[in-house]
Amino acid sequence: MIGRQLNLLLCAVQFLTRLPTPPLRGFEPDWITRSARYFPLVGLLVGGICALVLLAAGQVWDGWVPALLALGVGLLLTGGFHEDGLADSADGLGGGQTRERRLEIMKDSRVGTYGVLALVVVLGTKAATLATLAPAQAALALFAAHGIGRVAAVAVMAALPHVSDRADAKYKPAPDGVKPIEVLIAALLGLWPLLLAPPLGAVAAIGLAAVLALAPALLAKRLIGGYVGDVLGAVEQVAELGALLGLAAVLA
Repeated sequence: MIGRQLNLLLCAVQFLTRLPTPPLRGFEPDWITRSARYFPLVGLLVGGICALVLLAAGQVWDGWVPALLALGVGLLLTGGFHEDGLADSADGLGGGQTRERRLEIMKDSRVGTYGVLALVVVLGTKAATLATLAPAQAALALFAAHGIGRVAAVAVMAALPHVSDRADAKYKPAPDGVKPIEVLIAALLGLWPLLLAPPLGAVAAIGLAAVLALAPALLAKRLIGGYVGDVLGAVEQVAELGALLGLAAVLA
């Protein structure tokens, strides 16, 4: 039992990041879906490293520099995995006229106008928000936001149907999908850092993250009938942004 859970955790790390991990033995097709319970834990790992970078940079520089360096390290750790989903979703959902065309655009490796604008607005607002906080507060907000963003993505995996059947899809769910108990585990693993924040800040973070995450999720449901991997990336990114905005509104 412990060995299987460790394999699922390593699978989540391999799927979501570029961090080196031991090779997985006996890989099973449903491991990525079953490992979703650990996505927020991986998010906290990434967020924790970014928070340490922000704290270290804050000893040398003021203003935007620590925030931008921390965000840059996050991009390196994940390979821009979620950001790529945000850009592709913005292009596909914003530019396609039919369901088939939207899915086709999402699979195109080129980034269009909508994708560039989405990245600039989301990443720019993250950096600006972090820059309003003292280094210790910004580090806490960044750490917590990474967990919240992944919780939102797991919730969407459980709530919406997966609609891509392409062989090159980033994510292929198990037939039974993400189970409610796995969403609960993900929430427990991903939301505990909010205990370190003021209660009002925790409420604001969850509330704004939920509102912003609902936007791409509901739009994807209406325009393509459910979610694909790119939509999960978009949900994670905007939920992360919402968490940062909510925490900063109180911490600042």
